[in-house]
Amino acid sequence: MQKNDMIMISVDDHLVETPDLFRKHIASKFKDSAPRVVRFANGEERWLLEGKPLAAIAPAVVAGRNKDEFGMEPMRFDQVRKGTWDIDGRIDDMNANGVIASMNFANMPGFGGEAFIRGSDKALMLAVVEAYNNWHVDDWCAKHPGRMIPNAILPLWDVDLAVAEVNRMGKKGVTAVCFLENTVAFGLPSIHNGYWDPLFKAVVDNGMVVTIHIGTAGGPMFSPSLESPADVTNSLINIAVAIPVADFVFSPLFRKFPELTVVMSEGCIGWVPFLRERADAAYVNHRYWTHQDFGDQLPSDIIDKHFVFCFHDDKCGLEMRHKVGIDRITWESDYPHSDSTWPNSPEILWECVHDYPDDEINKITHLNAMRVLRFDPFKHIRKEDATVGALRAQAQRDGVDVTPKSMGGKKPTISGSVMTQGDVVKLFEAAPLGEPVATL
Repeated sequence: MQKNDMIMISVDDHLVETPDLFRKHIASKFKDSAPRVVRFANGEERWLLEGKPLAAIAPAVVAGRNKDEFGMEPMRFDQVRKGTWDIDGRIDDMNANGVIASMNFANMPGFGGEAFIRGSDKALMLAVVEAYNNWHVDDWCAKHPGRMIPNAILPLWDVDLAVAEVNRMGKKGVTAVCFLENTVAFGLPSIHNGYWDPLFKAVVDNGMVVTIHIGTAGGPMFSPSLESPADVTNSLINIAVAIPVADFVFSPLFRKFPELTVVMSEGCIGWVPFLRERADAAYVNHRYWTHQDFGDQLPSDIIDKHFVFCFHDDKCGLEMRHKVGIDRITWESDYPHSDSTWPNSPEILWECVHDYPDDEINKITHLNAMRVLRFDPFKHIRKEDATVGALRAQAQRDGVDVTPKSMGGKKPTISGSVMTQGDVVKLFEAAPLGEPVATL
């Protein structure tokens, strides 16, 4: 196999919601109160949710920028690449990156719909969740068959409503629904007391998987203090996903639902072998006083059976791929975030896997994702047209330009010589906006 022969499916990318999303899809009784994008007197464009402006139109959406502008948060739609919010532009950018299919997480409400969970008007929030999912499935994913993998958000403030939405999405053919790293942080019950059992039963009954994305734990990204350099969070953010994995492993969920699969998104894989080893040691050494009982299994067996992991740039993890589990590794691009490997994903991945057996490369790049997500792009696209080489050739014919450009945005105020976590927090604080001057 050569680099251009790879078939690449990304299980974790992100989108920027279009301004007309809710006008088009929300129930008529909520039209006047639905979220909308407003341009303010200072020139910034913000989503209004229950009349309050959110902090940025597109946090961390920096694909296509010069690297020295990473961290300058886009505050208007003309400061982000078209492929972040326009599905035709997205397909162009996927082609340029040699990616045949992509699963996308939300942006405006948080990766797991956190802003909607925190909303006050629950009737409105339910309508908003349903509208978002309708747009995501029927507009974003349906226009280009075989290219986009639907990934629905849920009204997690009410387990019965969440079950109903799982069932509704199941009828639409959706095979992935979002959950949270830590429900307790949102004032919701934990996964240990049976409250969520109806939801996970519905997920299994519909043949779905649960996706859990980093950054959905309900608090700021990991950092010991606001004075800690931002580099601390950037270094540790992926490892933090080990916490919800351990919480799920030692919960009763997999004994109740032996067919449940959890996909950990954007967490990388290098830490997985250590967690498998440490969880087994914790169980063997402490089970007699903790009263944990896995029968003839170990925690590592639970991880092996029920979890799927993804990476975007993880040489260490790939070197330990057989300790992670070759059938549980999937690849992601993380477009359009600052950690993304776009538009050079094939080169970065090929550098790591070029001497692997073809069957291992195929599992990592697309076969595992197809199996886990029950997604088959080849129902719509010939294999020979789905390779890195074929897709990039199409992008070249279409004139897709991936040259980095200056786009502008909001610069943080630096408290010292090094950017701190406190500076990052200030970056996302609402600036003096002035009065609304237009609705997009």
